[in-house]
Amino acid sequence: MSVEAPFRTRVTVAGMTCQHCVMSVTEEVGEIDGVSAVDVSLDSGAVTVLADREIGRAEIAAAVTEAGYDLTD
Repeated sequence: MSVEAPFRTRVTVAGMTCQHCVMSVTEEVGEIDGVSAVDVSLDSGAVTVLADREIGRAEIAAAVTEAGYDLTD
């Protein structure tokens, strides 16, 4: 029996300035179906999403927008 590694997606979010921003992005992205973990770096804006399925950039962008932020290119 083999265990598959989770899918990992990394994006960059613009406009986060504090821990509240990090919490908002983490919460919204974490609500995407299949997401098991979200790691947000305030310093770099990097958001790493671990999931049991492939999560598209558009899904992540929608969640980030819901939190009040935008993805960079």
